[in-house]
Parts: sequence; C-alpha cells; structure tokens
Amino acid sequence: MATNNTNQPLTPAVFHILLALSSGERHGYGIMKQVETDSHGKVTMGPGTLYGSLKRMLDAGLVRESDKRIDPEMDDERRIYYQITGIGTEALASELERYKRIVSLAQERQLYPKTYGIQP
Repeated sequence: MATNNTNQPLTPAVFHILLALSSGERHGYGIMKQVETDSHGKVTMGPGTLYGSLKRMLDAGLVRESDKRIDPEMDDERRIYYQITGIGTEALASELERYKRIVSLAQERQLYPKTYGIQP
C-alpha cells in the first residue's frame, strides 16, 4: 500500500515516531531517544514496537529510508536513517489538529482546569 488515508487516527507509536522525525532524519536508536525526550520520559519505545511500526510506516509511505548518512566517520555505517515523507507530514498535521479539537472541547466543558489544576 503506497498511500495512507491521513484522516485516520494514528496509533500512539506512529504518532510519536512521526513527531520525532518531524525535526530531522534519525536512525532507530535516535528515534527511540527522541520519543523519550519529547514525552519527558513518559513514553519509552522498545525495538520491537519501533521496527514493527517503521515497517508498516514504510509500506504506507509515511516514512522512507534516507539515502544519506550523517558523517560516516562518526557513525556506524550500518545504521539506517529514516525521514518523514509528505504523506507522513500530512498524517501528523491531521493528528495534531484532531488533538487540538479534543483539547478545545475539554476546555469548553471546563474539564481541563478540574482535571489538571490549571486555571483558565
């Protein structure tokens, strides 16, 4: 399958991988560390989840393997770097918009301040 319906919700793993790749190409371990950083340590992704998700994302056209390597002198040349595609960027944007609508709805219903102790 070469295309992805960007209107479909993303799994948490796919969302976090796309978010990690939105700031640049990364190899697998780099993606795992970026996900951990982005989530302030609340999301940890093991190799099975990461590489299983990446395979499905490659098949769906959300990511692709990069042709370039970051300074082979400083890096293991066997590492595969991944980059987000246009379809992946669209899927991430759709998911972020979906999250934005959910947060707005929670604020309208005044759930946000009660739930998190945040004053409007």
